[in-house]
Amino acid sequence: MSTAANGNDSKKFKGDIRGPGVPSRVIHVRKLPNDINEAEVISLGLPFGAVTNLLMLKAKNQAFIEMNSEDAAQTMVGYYSTVTPVIRNHPIYIQFSNHKELKTDNSPNQVRAQAALQAVGASQAGGLEGAAMATSPVLRVVVENLFYPVTLDVLHQIFSKFGTVLRIITFTKNNQFQALLQYPDGLTAQHSKLSLDGQNIYNACCTLRISFSKLNSLNVKYNNDKSRDYTRPDLPTGDSQPPMEHPAMAAFTPGIISASPYGGAAHGFPPAFTIQQAGLTVPALPGALASLSLPGAARLGFPPLPPGHCVLLVSNLNPERVTPHCLFILFGVYGDVMRVKILFNKKENALVQMSDSTQAQLAMSHLNGQRLHGKPLRITLSKHTSVQLPREGHEDQGLTKDYSTSPLHRFKKPGSKNYSNIFPPSATLHLSNIPPSVVEDDLKMLFATSGAMVNAFKFFQKDHKMALIQMGSVEEAIESLIEFHNHDLGENHHLRVSFSKSSI
Repeated sequence: MSTAANGNDSKKFKGDIRGPGVPSRVIHVRKLPNDINEAEVISLGLPFGAVTNLLMLKAKNQAFIEMNSEDAAQTMVGYYSTVTPVIRNHPIYIQFSNHKELKTDNSPNQVRAQAALQAVGASQAGGLEGAAMATSPVLRVVVENLFYPVTLDVLHQIFSKFGTVLRIITFTKNNQFQALLQYPDGLTAQHSKLSLDGQNIYNACCTLRISFSKLNSLNVKYNNDKSRDYTRPDLPTGDSQPPMEHPAMAAFTPGIISASPYGGAAHGFPPAFTIQQAGLTVPALPGALASLSLPGAARLGFPPLPPGHCVLLVSNLNPERVTPHCLFILFGVYGDVMRVKILFNKKENALVQMSDSTQAQLAMSHLNGQRLHGKPLRITLSKHTSVQLPREGHEDQGLTKDYSTSPLHRFKKPGSKNYSNIFPPSATLHLSNIPPSVVEDDLKMLFATSGAMVNAFKFFQKDHKMALIQMGSVEEAIESLIEFHNHDLGENHHLRVSFSKSSI
């Protein structure tokens, strides 16, 4: 076979016989949808470098893309070997071509392809690029109101709607889940930020706050559930790192240009990540990127963890001080606790059964490593699917408790506002349901009775039923929440205590 692919009479052109994958500037694209257009094919290559030529074989649902360099082509094929691109529910297959360059003619098919290439070149040279040159290709993403777990794969699925995500690093800072995410260029990052900033991933929670990072590139050392370099599938997972696949993500493979990969009603909770305009095309996107239109009401919802994973194994407890009630109150900040069992022969271990697997994951992600009674908690998913109650007549010293009918569940009402006020443990506590007769000194004295340090206190200006109280440390705040949540303040008012995202 010659080293140049010829556009003459492309209907007779056989395409590539799959070769051994020897790198080439020319990339063979297969299994394209029937209604594919030139701009969409070009957009597959754009994030990796300039596309210098295009040969469309629509009758065969194939195309050839010529990149400006072999390095760009290698990066592109490397990326798509780990993340299969999807256009209108069609997985697209990408490999190196046996051809080293493309030669095209003046047939109508090729005239259209050349016009599309020129349009992309012109829009990239002018327009918004000047503004984008000043912006970083790296976005800093903060997820607020983290009620449901948000993973690296969830972020990849969302941000891939607007361009090729090259690298992601996730971390927790200032008690907030954050990520750094790198696109190929500032232009793509800019459009992603414009479209996603302020959006909720799920109903009334998991709000995206996006800003430009001062970094221009990310250096990822490990591919695991905390960081990923999609251009380097060869990176190690790192020592003692959790496995790459998060249980919640096992149900799907992320797509690049996927059209509504999930139906709306199939999940345990309705996804709110909806773009309202029918057939939305992101406004003012240059050239080929404009063709990556999202379908009307494209929803990004994610399935909860597999059922059965709602029991947590909590270890490294202080056996002298821990009780089922204290674990019920603490874990109840992140979900409705059904049962608690402190193990009879190993009282530093307990099983906590949440009402569903999402709440279990949430409690684990927020409380693992936090200090309780002087010891850092160790929390993992248990192999048990439920906590067994002791048989009648078998005394277990009150170490097993059933809370399934407790009036203290915070989330039993669907759509409760408590869903949007879930925060990691912090030294500042939010107090509510305070009766009018209770004043600042009453509450400060109450919280000091446990031996904890009260550093600051402030009533809400517009509503004296609520206040913030700042303890001496996060550990003191955790123990204060356990002790004083539901405390009877008189006048039929029971104090409500939760962690605050604010400080005083």
